[in-house]
Amino acid sequence: MRLTILGGGGFRVPLVHRALLTDGAVTSLVLHDLDPQRLAAIGTVLAEQAHTASKPPEITVTTDLRKALAGTDFVFSAIRVGGLRGRAVDERIAVEEGVIGQETVGAGGIAYGLRTVPVALDIARTVAEVAPKAWVINFTNPAGMVTEAMAEHLGDRVIGICDSPAGLGKRVMKALGVERAFLDYAGLNHLGWLRAVVVDGEDVLPRLLADDARLESFEEGKLFGAPWLRALGAIPNEYLHFYYFAREAVRAGQSRGAFLLEQQQRFYDGGGSLASWERTRLEREATYMAENRKSAGAGERAADDLDGGGYERIALSLMRAIAGDERSTQILNVRGRGALPGVDAEAVVELPCLVGANGARPLATAPLPGHALALVTAVKAVERAVIEAARTGSRDAALRAFAVHPLVDSVTVAGRLLDRYVEEHPELGAFRRP
Repeated sequence: MRLTILGGGGFRVPLVHRALLTDGAVTSLVLHDLDPQRLAAIGTVLAEQAHTASKPPEITVTTDLRKALAGTDFVFSAIRVGGLRGRAVDERIAVEEGVIGQETVGAGGIAYGLRTVPVALDIARTVAEVAPKAWVINFTNPAGMVTEAMAEHLGDRVIGICDSPAGLGKRVMKALGVERAFLDYAGLNHLGWLRAVVVDGEDVLPRLLADDARLESFEEGKLFGAPWLRALGAIPNEYLHFYYFAREAVRAGQSRGAFLLEQQQRFYDGGGSLASWERTRLEREATYMAENRKSAGAGERAADDLDGGGYERIALSLMRAIAGDERSTQILNVRGRGALPGVDAEAVVELPCLVGANGARPLATAPLPGHALALVTAVKAVERAVIEAARTGSRDAALRAFAVHPLVDSVTVAGRLLDRYVEEHPELGAFRRP
């Protein structure tokens, strides 16, 4: 089986490769990236990592997209338009304007989407032409927005993934002391709620919500606090901390993009090695959402959360399920097809899906409560405005995306954000004031 990774020089590619070494299903791995230096550094890491493997996949590296896609069975799309410099700029400008600075939430996520969606659309068109039978598994953030844009050309053959719901489910199940359960999770990417944990037909989540010690033994419990989780009657995705504690998050600021830019540049400038990659990875994982944990008094990340495993396990599990028709249920980003009441059928949502040879089919679920549905529909409107702006070059649509986002509370601020992002990012020149 042939797998192509777009963004093949990305820092997390060795995690995917490590999983492939024990899986064996992929015999040919193609790494595509626009930066030869990054490809070379990651190639060095992969060569060291495969040194003791019995049958590692054959690796091809290329900067030619069409060559990378030719004859492939699966595509992992993990691009970062503008690189980490772009992320650092997105976060800095948002903080300076007094709103949330984060790469996928609020103003930063809109700026990232405006840069990324046009490239994702080009990729989708090229896949449809060069590899029409390939399945695209989208890692690229903002994952729900990008997946919805790509679906215009790829239909249901593009599926978005995120490790946040799976990580939340794992932590909740550990706190409950259960090994197998159905997780009733619903929302959008980085905007969802775990509403039930069903074991043998019984929802055991109320047991957790009633127990302060167990509830605050894992990351989301520490971030949100037991009283608020009981008031919600659900466990929110960690990214909802930016919405529920927006003032605290603004005061804390966001500097992760700048930190990662400096940290990873040292790794790539050093030419790459397995040891330096592993040191950098551990430092990266330890600082994940550090400002939010600090503002909530949540302390350091648990050791179990530092293994870096997430995206690659979900992606490979999804790939195996499709390739071998191995039926499974996974929380994925797909067009809802009416499975989430109150959200239109063509919208990409994050829900449990039945996966097999025909792809991922979302399972029908109960409606979200009013407050959650209002937030989902508001953010979905923002995503749609970003896609419209990226597709048409409309400044009005780009301005509307900033202005109507729940975390941007002023049309004046929205206009300043758009103007400043246009000045900093060459990719956004179409949105310059006339």
